[in-house]
Order: sequence, then C-alpha cells, then structure tokens
Amino acid sequence: MEIRDAHFPGRAPLEAYGNGGFRFAGMSHRGSLMCVPSGIYGWDVNDASAFSPEAFQKVLDEQADIEVLLVGTGKELQPLPADLKTLFREAGILSDPMSTGAALRTFNVLLSEDRAVAAALIAVD
Repeated sequence: MEIRDAHFPGRAPLEAYGNGGFRFAGMSHRGSLMCVPSGIYGWDVNDASAFSPEAFQKVLDEQADIEVLLVGTGKELQPLPADLKTLFREAGILSDPMSTGAALRTFNVLLSEDRAVAAALIAVD
C-alpha cells in the first residue's frame, strides 16, 4: 500500500470547514490545508505557534504566482511573527492573518475573481 501526501491538483473553492477539516471539489479533508496555485495540499500545522518559514515553503516556492496570502489562524485571529511578515513582503506577497472562517470566505471571493491568491488554513473543530 502506498500512502501519499494529501494533494488536489489545481484550484477549487472551499465548500465548508469545521469538525477538524474542510470540504472542496466534492471531497473532504481532515486537518489543515495549504491552497497554492499548483493545488490544495494537506498542511501539517495545527496552531499558530508552528508558523515558520519551513511551514510556508510551498508558498515561497510558488511566490511568482501569489500576490495575496490569507492565513487562517484557527477560531481566533493570531498575528503572524514579524520575521514571517518580512519574508512574505520581500517575496512580493501581501500576507493577511485572520480567523480560518474569514480566510476561507475571502479566499473563495478572490478565487472567483481570478486573483493570485493562496491560503494557509488551520483546521478548526
């Protein structure tokens, strides 16, 4: 049996969140998500204390195709560490932390407008 990292190729609106996961493209995913231009990936981050440059490597790898990064920090807004904000700014990415629900809704709106948006979303119960 081969176990692969969770990955959905391409972009899709997020249909629902809660109960520790998300629904999109007729599927469900348990855990956090990283939505970048190349696809939707499982993200091994459970709370804002785990934010680091390594945690956002997929965003940095695809920075040429991302103008806005929405960071869903869980049920409550948590600020991004100053070094991460600086890293994103230097990469030409506007980073905006907010609750996961607000980030999901904003992601869907910007995606429907065909904007260069990415999202990193911490799952909530």
